[in-house]
Amino acid sequence: MSLLFQDFASWEKHYQETGEPLYQPVLQYEIEQKDRTEAYIWENIARAYDVMREAVKTGLTQNMTSRSGMVNNGAKKVAATPITVLSPDFKLLIARTLGAKEVNSCMGRVVAAPTAGASGILPGILTTLQDIHQLDDRKIHEALLVAAGIALIIEENASLAGAVGGCQAETGSAAAMGAGAIVYCLGGTVPQAFNAVAITIQCMLGLVCDPVAGLVEVPCIVRNASAAAIAFSSAQIAIAGVDPVIPVDQCVMALGEVGQSMETRYKETALGGLANTPTGRAIEKQVLVQDIEILPDTPSE
Repeated sequence: MSLLFQDFASWEKHYQETGEPLYQPVLQYEIEQKDRTEAYIWENIARAYDVMREAVKTGLTQNMTSRSGMVNNGAKKVAATPITVLSPDFKLLIARTLGAKEVNSCMGRVVAAPTAGASGILPGILTTLQDIHQLDDRKIHEALLVAAGIALIIEENASLAGAVGGCQAETGSAAAMGAGAIVYCLGGTVPQAFNAVAITIQCMLGLVCDPVAGLVEVPCIVRNASAAAIAFSSAQIAIAGVDPVIPVDQCVMALGEVGQSMETRYKETALGGLANTPTGRAIEKQVLVQDIEILPDTPSE
């Protein structure tokens, strides 16, 4: 099959007819699309989660300073600060998400789930959720499949790329994936899982993509952290039985519509928003100078 499902309504209908857990049709889709065995798929999911965990660890233990200077060990600073605004678990969620994304910005190894620009969100969410609720790895691996299914439907009906739909499409989709995965892991119903996706999209709708100097550092890293926080809050709201009012498929439709109408300067071009501030432009010039300085000498004509 070329598509998993056309929309979330089709996925829910499949569940009602078969009783299969949410991850099962996604697993089958992966097997068919890649012509691999089920064992191979599970092994690769486990490998991906190991990379996510390692990114979290690396971000909190190693030097995370980018060449631009905009990334400077923010995750470790959050983890170490004695001033506690959040609960310990919430603070750890933020630190882990920042850490995993800083690894990406410092050219480390991450899982682009669904993109490199949003690569801190699922690692922060899933490692923290696993610790809080003492979940085994198998449950997290199933949740990754659920998250992948969510991404496939959003991609089909809107976009996952900042260059197409702004940051709402990139960090917004990752947060929606995480929110649905949380509800799945905690035994919520299928409608609650999809409501968590809807609520997350509602919270992220309209967010522009405006990377300073064209680098996926500022404000991308802190947006990963805020997106992870939104995923947790959306999951909590949904699993409590709160109705998002606008159905999830219509939320995805709105995500696509807003992305299409968004001006090009707000789609990863570094032409608007924070990238177009005086400080943003000054950083851009400095980065350009650094790039020129490291170019190898070339013989003159």
